[in-house]
Amino acid sequence: MANQEQLAILRHGPDVWNVYRQVHPGSRADLRQADLRQADLRQAVLAEADLRAADLFGANLAAANLVRSDLTGADLRLAKLTGADLRLADLRGGNLDAADLVGANLEGADLRGANLQGVLLVGANLARADLSGCRVYGVSAWDLHLKEAKQDDLIITRADQPEVTADNLEVAQFIYLLLHNEKVRDVIDTIGKKGVLLLGRFAGGRLSVLERLRDELRKRGFLPMVFNFDKPETKDFTETVRLLAGISRFVIADITNPRSAPLELQATVPEFMIPFVPILEKGEEPFAMFKDLWVKHSTWVLDPIRYPSIDRLVEVMDSEIIEPAQIRFAELLARKAETLRIRDV
Repeated sequence: MANQEQLAILRHGPDVWNVYRQVHPGSRADLRQADLRQADLRQAVLAEADLRAADLFGANLAAANLVRSDLTGADLRLAKLTGADLRLADLRGGNLDAADLVGANLEGADLRGANLQGVLLVGANLARADLSGCRVYGVSAWDLHLKEAKQDDLIITRADQPEVTADNLEVAQFIYLLLHNEKVRDVIDTIGKKGVLLLGRFAGGRLSVLERLRDELRKRGFLPMVFNFDKPETKDFTETVRLLAGISRFVIADITNPRSAPLELQATVPEFMIPFVPILEKGEEPFAMFKDLWVKHSTWVLDPIRYPSIDRLVEVMDSEIIEPAQIRFAELLARKAETLRIRDV
């Protein structure tokens, strides 16, 4: 049970309490199971306080000093902890449902098994914190600091739903959207069925080719995504190409007079089992490494199409690009669905 003298002083407000702590610097606040519902504790010095199983429902603890405090099993539902210092605090099994922890410092805090449902964590510092087994449905997790944070088995569903877990707080939000937001699922499903990535260069007159192909694909109900190779060759650049390729039904790659094309095709073709349709303007030859890609990955890299003009390419687009790509896509889908055959010897 709480120290009743300390509890009475605290109920006079944070100013009186902070003076008490200055006069008694060596005393530890014993506030176990204290009823502090809706209490105004803004900027209160509660460092190393024993608040186990305390009821802090709706309490205002904005900018409070709670360093190394013991809040195991405490009820902080709807509590305001904006900017609070909770470094190394013990919040195991605590109920922080819909609490406001915007900008709070939770570095090294132990939050194992805590209920973080609906918590505002925008800009919070969770470096080296242990979030294992937390319930994080509805968490607002923008601009978090998660360096070395432990994020195992985060429960991303509500208590009344079958448990789904993830091992990253920011990823958990996205996974939940995929599972429960029909619009997000529909968008991803649509891209997977209709998305076509167009790779090429915007310089040297190549832009008109990509734009014409894009317009023709739109007429046929596809969702073309045009990616310009004339960008700095950075890690983010390559990762963007990989991401777009991974959600496409097939890829059309203009390998005429290439610069970045060899690099980007080397980064995507071996990783994605989707049809790649290379196109090449008449008078040009494939870059040196292309043949290696075609030989090694001929299951999904189609033969290059050499065209004399963009008009002719559009004329044969259905028969030479779309239909072969669709057939190859279906073949690859069937291949992926095959049952693994094991030979006993």
